[in-house]
Amino acid sequence: MAKSNKSNGDVHEGLWSKCKKCEQIIYNKELDENLKVCPKCGSYFKMSAYERINMLAEPKSFKECNKEILPVDVLAFPEYSKKLTDSQKKFKMADAVVTGECLIGKNNVLIAVLDFDFMGGSMGSVVGEKVTNAIEKAIKRGIPLIIISASGGARMQEGIFSLMQMAKTSQAIAKLHMAKIPFISVLTDPTSGGVAASFAMLGDINIAEPKALIAFAGPRVIEQTIRQKLPEGFQLSEFLVQHGMIDLIAERKELKNTLVKLLTFFKN
Repeated sequence: MAKSNKSNGDVHEGLWSKCKKCEQIIYNKELDENLKVCPKCGSYFKMSAYERINMLAEPKSFKECNKEILPVDVLAFPEYSKKLTDSQKKFKMADAVVTGECLIGKNNVLIAVLDFDFMGGSMGSVVGEKVTNAIEKAIKRGIPLIIISASGGARMQEGIFSLMQMAKTSQAIAKLHMAKIPFISVLTDPTSGGVAASFAMLGDINIAEPKALIAFAGPRVIEQTIRQKLPEGFQLSEFLVQHGMIDLIAERKELKNTLVKLLTFFKN
């Protein structure tokens, strides 16, 4: 799984956080009010799935679905069960994605949000099933789908069961396109591996946050493989939008307004 090459830090427990880019100390309340963007240098901190939903959804409109679906250690992979249990307790999530229905502006949508803190946002059987279920519900309800990705890729502890989710989710997206239901994909740092190679890049509109790493294999892996130096900013969202791989970049504070405009456009 590829790792983010960004230098911004996680929010630590307590009153203060340190930005790893500018090394300034930030009051957590100020950081939250600024949508987890460093007010000193503009560096982006990671957001949890629920924080992103609260940022986008109208108050009290989000209704979570498939919360009861739990992962299983099918391959008896060493330490996997413990890692799952520890992550579930720490982040109070069943797995690395949250799905549900909500209002964004006046638009009713199905939304799926991956959480990088939960095992790197990796896609195993549960993530694939919940994303596919959200797609199928969007088709059944005839309402737009929004997926916000933050992932290191397929979950190695589930082997082929994880890789199967790439085809499963992509096939579901194909059915969504055939039904002419809008799909907006939001790519955050990082979106990589099997997630980038499946549903994340299949949106009718692909939006990215600034300086997000979007890739299949990370830049270090590519450089070691081809033994060449990559261009400056290679695989960051700014590079991808210049080369037509994504449609636009939206600042975090402008993302909700951008989504409302796009949803209104699709409605008309």
